[in-house]
Amino acid sequence: MESAFPSSFQSDREQSGSWRLGIPTYIYAVVFASFCVVMGLLWDIMWHMSIGRDGLLAPPHVVIYVGAVVSGLFSAYQILSLTFTKNHPGRATAIPFWGIFYGSLGAMFSVWGALAMLTSAPFDDWWHNTYGLDVQILTPPHTILAVGIMTLQFGAIVGVLALQNQYRNRLTSQTTEDVLRLGRLKWLFALAAGLLLIILYTLLSESMGMRESHQSGYYATAAIILPFYLLAVGRASMLRWPITTITGIYILGMLLPSWILQNFPATPRLGPVLNPITQYQPFMFPLLLVIPGLALDWLMHRFDAPLNGKRKLNDWLLAGIYAVAFMLVLLAVQWPFGDFLLTSPYAQNGVFLSYSWTYDSPPDWEYRYAFAPWNLQSAADFWTGFGKALLYATLSARVGLFWGNWMKRIAR
Repeated sequence: MESAFPSSFQSDREQSGSWRLGIPTYIYAVVFASFCVVMGLLWDIMWHMSIGRDGLLAPPHVVIYVGAVVSGLFSAYQILSLTFTKNHPGRATAIPFWGIFYGSLGAMFSVWGALAMLTSAPFDDWWHNTYGLDVQILTPPHTILAVGIMTLQFGAIVGVLALQNQYRNRLTSQTTEDVLRLGRLKWLFALAAGLLLIILYTLLSESMGMRESHQSGYYATAAIILPFYLLAVGRASMLRWPITTITGIYILGMLLPSWILQNFPATPRLGPVLNPITQYQPFMFPLLLVIPGLALDWLMHRFDAPLNGKRKLNDWLLAGIYAVAFMLVLLAVQWPFGDFLLTSPYAQNGVFLSYSWTYDSPPDWEYRYAFAPWNLQSAADFWTGFGKALLYATLSARVGLFWGNWMKRIAR
């Protein structure tokens, strides 16, 4: 049978070992780099919560820089190889830029993301030396770092998509190797998308913690970002249950570093030390997005599959259905779960992580395990805000479906 794999990658397949399945090495490298960056960032947050003082070459920073260097080097090599090898089989589908270079879209994103991340490193070190410990996540150097991280991670997603999308509508004549390759690409895409979701939630976490779960602003924040992202990657993926899989990866990726690091010693190095801890303090428990994700997947199976070449419903109507379902399930899950995390003694353990408390916070604060008055709203205010969130979610979902259609067409 004729292979469904595109001819531009035939030489890569013939020269590669069986473990690579003909997938270019730089694809594995950028997904691995994304993993390093996410794990280093979560470690860095817990370092700030537990130790405080850090430096340019603090261990979490090194892990982040390893991700940037790996992504930058492998992607740059891919670009330079296409540029200076005139007969390279992949050059015909490469994207020219600056009138000199040729490369895949994913490699370009990854290189620019890596450069932004490495540029932010000395800026962040100067910032700490000048202003001391960060009091919020999005300081100016962290903003540059976040943009670089998300650009790098988007490059990983686009790089995998360019290969995965070669298989769309070509599923009738495949070799066994093609089937294995497509399966691996599906999971590489899910892993890359799940890692980017972790970064998105981390950036939103200051307004989406358990203490805010009874505020309409919590759901408005979720409505602006999550339907857009989940529906975009859900429509672009070729997995059977893509959003469920990606949100499951997000939950495990958020939890495993906290579950592991909380068992290691950590001593505060920056005053004032109001809570004399001796162990790493874990990051917050993530949103249970796998449940609304499962609802979205079920609805997509029912309404999103094309019928005779056309979708059963137009995307505006689909966006409204998906948005309302997502927000109602999210509310039904996170309202009681947020209450459990904050107020229940059964959540104050190494599994649900609600015992976590930074070294510079007084451990006897009266609202440590209770909702503070400023985190509560009247029913009228909440439902008014939640109604606005439904509107935000509908617009977000519509843009996400549009973006997902674009992602399905990426081929280089």
